[in-house]
Amino acid sequence: MKECSKSIIRRLAEPNFINRYFRGDGIDIGGAPDPLALYVELFPLMRGVKVWDLNDGDGQTMNGVPDAHYDFVHSSHCLEHLHDPEEGLRNWFRILKPGGHLIVTIPDEDLYEQGQFPSTYNADHKWTFTIFKTESWSGKSRNLIDLVASLGAAADVQKVHLLNATYRYGLPRFDQTLTPIGESGIELVVRKRPEEEVAFGGRRPIPGNIPDNAFQLLTGIRRQRRT
Repeated sequence: MKECSKSIIRRLAEPNFINRYFRGDGIDIGGAPDPLALYVELFPLMRGVKVWDLNDGDGQTMNGVPDAHYDFVHSSHCLEHLHDPEEGLRNWFRILKPGGHLIVTIPDEDLYEQGQFPSTYNADHKWTFTIFKTESWSGKSRNLIDLVASLGAAADVQKVHLLNATYRYGLPRFDQTLTPIGESGIELVVRKRPEEEVAFGGRRPIPGNIPDNAFQLLTGIRRQRRT
């Protein structure tokens, strides 16, 4: 099923996707045949999205794409097809501008592969993924937390979300992504810190002072509106 399309209504209900994550010019790695660009008019701060797929080059190395080139980098269910997902994630982060966001969706090994690998649902999957485990039934399991840590000090994790809202744990083993609503994945959003944030070790407070009576003024305005 079309996993990017499934995500759209959920993402439209989250202000961060509209106001922060999907803004400016982006690239959708592995986007065909279900590209994010189909929905560009639903995200008003998104100017455009380039689809990058097999005909464009190696999604692991992203050769030919300059460093810090895109305002956001999106990939839905592509990382599991790469021979080296750590290298792939680093290159996706490399082509992202400071201050931009990397948005990645991958299958969760327990929700999708469900205890069997090689995958019985997609033979091209080279790895399984979990947010974090100390032990896994899969010999090809990768911890997402470890992969994010490999991005270094510039990685500002905004979101790690197990997509199980429509998952039915009480059913026997089958590929629940074949249903129109079933998501069996993990969604990751990482902001790329600018150099000054990396040097400081986080975001600096905005200079200036809030007036002592600022909150009293806001409270007064709200009371006037109610009356």
